[in-house]
Amino acid sequence: MTAVLGGFAALAVVIAVGWLTGRTGALGPDAAGVLSRLSYYVATPALLLLTLADADPAALLSAALVATGGSALLVAAVYVVLARWWWRLRPAQLATGALASAYVNAGNLGVPIAVYVLGDASYVAPVLLFQVLVMAPLGLSVLAGSHDGTGPAPSRWKVLSQPVRTPVVLGCALGLLLAETGLELPSVVLRPVELLAALAVPAALLAFGTSLHGAPRPASGDGGGQVWLAVVLKNLAQPLLAYVLGRWVVDLSGVPLLAVTITSALPTAQNVFVYATSYDRGTELARDVVLLTTVLSVPVLVGVAVALG
Repeated sequence: MTAVLGGFAALAVVIAVGWLTGRTGALGPDAAGVLSRLSYYVATPALLLLTLADADPAALLSAALVATGGSALLVAAVYVVLARWWWRLRPAQLATGALASAYVNAGNLGVPIAVYVLGDASYVAPVLLFQVLVMAPLGLSVLAGSHDGTGPAPSRWKVLSQPVRTPVVLGCALGLLLAETGLELPSVVLRPVELLAALAVPAALLAFGTSLHGAPRPASGDGGGQVWLAVVLKNLAQPLLAYVLGRWVVDLSGVPLLAVTITSALPTAQNVFVYATSYDRGTELARDVVLLTTVLSVPVLVGVAVALG
């Protein structure tokens, strides 16, 4: 309980600082965009490089992945089908909505909650690796290769080569290369990478907070239905599916079952807002879903911990 509330409190404080800078105009009118691009193009690739360099890729093939990864893919697919059928959204908006429905805050909240609630940070590894190695590259490829109809469509080569030109994917690839080969970065390279990586989370949170100033009430615009669809899928459907898959498909019980349910009940990660802002695709949707799922996930996480703990 303390870990859940403490993790949310830390996020809230940094987001509040971002909102204050937006209100005062201390960082200028384009602060949210600049901070988002800083996190996306510079800091997040460095963070993922360091994270995966020390990770065990074998964790991606654990039984828990069936529950966490399976539930994420299912809710993302449900969002795409329903949003495409009901609102006729373009691929980029569908990609942002799908990520908002399924991409959990495994780094900022997942690690401390895993340590204090589950007793072991390694429980977050499968979902963290799955997101950075599978979900992020897929979603970013759609976002970067999308065409909004206002200019020339991207060439086929540009679309096909997009994954290897995406900063986040390049950071993941370099991290996996280091993990597989056992190579270690020399200190003269490691230290500046660590400094850049330390910017990723605060820059994303500050960008999110800055964007809240002057923003309309969440889900109040024309895209309110899309927002609430993503919120329901994220806060309710994903943890429920993870529990069902964990218990009856891969036969998990006890703490491992609690772990996959807790990690799937985490709110939408700020990364989704950063991705959407960087490509100007579904920014308002991502912002509203991050805010609403973060607030609503508190009772969900506490309820899961009480029911299964």
